[in-house]
Amino acid sequence: MAPALAPARATGWLLKHGPRELERLFRAIVHHPSAPILIVDDERHHRDASWGAGRMLGVPREQIIGRTLDEFLDPAVEPKVPELCQTFIDRGELESRLELAAAVGSSREVDYIAKSNVLPVRHLMVFGNQAFGNQAATGDEARIPAWIQDFALLLVDSGGTIAAWYAGAERMFGRPEREAVGQHMSLLYPAADTLGARLSDELNRSAREGHFASEIWAVKATGERFWASVITMALNDENGDLQGYAAVVRDFSSRRERDEQLRRNRAGRPPPAVAQTAVAGIISGEFDQLRDANDAFLEIVGYTREDIAAGRLYWPKLSVPEAVAMDELAHEEALQFGGCTPYRKELVRKDGSRIEVQISTAVLFSPFRWISFVRPLQPARHGSVDHEDRKPVLHFEQIIGSSAGLQRVLGQVEVVAPTNATVLILGETGTGKELIARAVHRLSPRRQLPFVTLNCAAIPTGLLESELFGYERGAFTGALSQKIGRFEMAHKGTLFLDEVGDIPLELQPKLLRALQEKSFERLGGTKTIPIDVRLVAATNRNLTQMMVDKLFRSDLYYRLKVFPVTLPPLRDRPDDIPQLVRFFTKKYATELNKHIGQIPAETMEALVQWPWPGNIRELENFIERSVILSRGPGLRVPLEEIRPDKTLPAYDGSLEQVEREHVIRVLRETGGVISKAALRLAMPRTTLNALMRKLGVERKDL
Repeated sequence: MAPALAPARATGWLLKHGPRELERLFRAIVHHPSAPILIVDDERHHRDASWGAGRMLGVPREQIIGRTLDEFLDPAVEPKVPELCQTFIDRGELESRLELAAAVGSSREVDYIAKSNVLPVRHLMVFGNQAFGNQAATGDEARIPAWIQDFALLLVDSGGTIAAWYAGAERMFGRPEREAVGQHMSLLYPAADTLGARLSDELNRSAREGHFASEIWAVKATGERFWASVITMALNDENGDLQGYAAVVRDFSSRRERDEQLRRNRAGRPPPAVAQTAVAGIISGEFDQLRDANDAFLEIVGYTREDIAAGRLYWPKLSVPEAVAMDELAHEEALQFGGCTPYRKELVRKDGSRIEVQISTAVLFSPFRWISFVRPLQPARHGSVDHEDRKPVLHFEQIIGSSAGLQRVLGQVEVVAPTNATVLILGETGTGKELIARAVHRLSPRRQLPFVTLNCAAIPTGLLESELFGYERGAFTGALSQKIGRFEMAHKGTLFLDEVGDIPLELQPKLLRALQEKSFERLGGTKTIPIDVRLVAATNRNLTQMMVDKLFRSDLYYRLKVFPVTLPPLRDRPDDIPQLVRFFTKKYATELNKHIGQIPAETMEALVQWPWPGNIRELENFIERSVILSRGPGLRVPLEEIRPDKTLPAYDGSLEQVEREHVIRVLRETGGVISKAALRLAMPRTTLNALMRKLGVERKDL
C-alpha cells in the first residue's frame, strides 16, 4: 500500500543540481578513513580518494586527485589495462587484482572491487586490506572490508517520487531505470500498513534536520528482502525551498546477521561495568562533528557547548597528528564489529596541551553514529614539556610555536577560516605558508571536501594554464583525452595556489575572470563551467613592487588581498626555535630508530642565535643531518656551520669557482627550487638557468 503523500513531479532544478548534491553526500559516506577507496571518472582520473588510498599509494591523498590509476601500476600491468576496462564496461562491476608499482613501496598485488556509474561518470574502487602492508596478506586479512557493498543512489522529488535512478540502484534492486523513475519510493520497500507513515516521517525529518539515517527492510524486483541502510539528505534551492531528496541505500544484511549473532552470544551476560570516571561524546562519522558531549568531557578537552554549536569541535581537531592512523583503524573496527577494544591515545586540548586517555567505542543503532567512552589516565598537562625548556608547545594543525608573532597569525586564521574570503599568505620561503593554508581549510566548513594544491613556480609557463583550467580533447597536438584542471578538481573545496607571484602576466586576466565570475572554460572548449572554490594564495615575492614594475596586475592583486596573512620569519621568533628543534629531533630520531634525549645547552644557544635565512625548512634539514651524525643519546650538531662569525671559505681557484659554490649553496638552502634561488640571487629564473649551464651546476651537485 503506497503511503499517502502528496504527489509531486521532479523539477528541472532537482535534475540539474541534484546529481551534484548527491555526489557530495556519496563522497561523505564513502570517504571511510582507513579503507583504500577511489572515485574514478571515465578517463580513469581520480576525482576523490580516501586517507587509506593515500597510505596505500604512498602519497598524500591530495596528490592522487587528478592523476590516473595507471601512474601507480607496475609497468608489466599496463598491457592488461584496456582488457580490464572493457570487461568492467561490459559487466558494470569487477572484482580482480592489480600489482602496484615499486615506486610506492615494494611491488605488491592488491585485491579490489570496482562498481561502475554509481553516479554518471563516477566509478567506485575499493581495495583490500593487504594494500596497507609491504607484503601480500592472506586469508581474512586480504578480503575487501565487509562493510563495503554496492551503493544505490537515487533522487526523489518532494512528494517521494523517484526522479533519477543510477547503475548502483539498478544492480541492488534489480530494476532498470525505466521501471523505477516516476514510481513512488514505496516501491522499494515491502508493503505494510505502517510504511506510509514511516516514509513520510523520515522525509519530514530529513527536510527538518538536513539529513537523516535509518535502517529498514527493502525489497528487490524478485521479491527478495534485504536489510538496508538508508541515508537521506534534503535538497533546497538558493531560496531555501525544498526541491527533493538525495538518498543512498546500502545492503546491510551481513552486518545485521553479525549483530544478531553478537546479541545471541551476549544473552544472559551482565552488562560490562563502566568506570565512574568515564565520560562520553557522541560523534558523527559522516561529517566528523562532535554531536553532543557531557560536561566532564568538555572539561577534559577545554571546549564549551558553544564550540559544539558553532561546529568548532570535531574529532581530527582533538587528535594528535602522529596518532591519526591508529584512531582511524579503531573507528573502522567499531564500524565493522559494533565496537572496538579499549585503546590509549593523547587528546589535544583547546589550549594546545595534551592529555592521555583510554577510549572504548560502540556503534549506535543509527548508522554513522558512535559513542565513545573516554577515561582520563592522568591530569591534564598545560603544554608538552621536554628536556630543559618548560615552555608550552602549541599544536595547531602541526604548526609548532608559542611566540607572539605566530599567535597573531593563528588568531587571524581562526577568524577567517569559517568564511569564504580569499586569503593571501605572505612570507619568506620556508616559513610554513602551506601549513597555514591547510589550517584555513581544516577549520573551514569545506574541510570534508577537496584541498587541491598547485605550485605555480614548479610548472612550466606554457603548461600552467592547462593545469589551472584543464583542456578538451583535441585542443592542441598531443591532447588525446580531456584533462580536468585544478579549479574543477577543487569544486566545493579549497584551491591553494602557492607562489602565485610566478603566474605569467598574460595568464593573470583569465585567473582574475575565473575568480570574479566563478566560472571558466577549458582550453579548446566553449562550455562555461561554474565553480564554487575558496581560494588561498601564497607568495614570497613583493607583489606591491611587482605591480610598480608592471609584472603583476593591480586588479588581481586587490582581488587576492581580501584577507592578507603575513608569516614572520624564523629570525623574528627565536622563542620558537627550541620547540622546533626538539620536534624535528624527535621526528627524525624516530624515523632512524635512534634514541636522542639530550640537546646540550651550548648547542641550543647556537641554534637560537643563528638567523636561519632559509627559515623552518633550513632548520628542519639541518636537524635531520644532525640526527644522522649523532651516535649517542645527545644531539650532535655541526656547530662550525652556524657560528655567527662564519664566513665563506677561501678559495685558491678562480672567481668562477667561487661563483659556482655560491650558486650551489643557495640552491641547497632553497631546496633546489630554481625560482626561489633566483629570487635570493636577485636575478630572473632564465638568467639563473643560463648561469647554471655556464658553471656546470647539475642536480647531482645539490
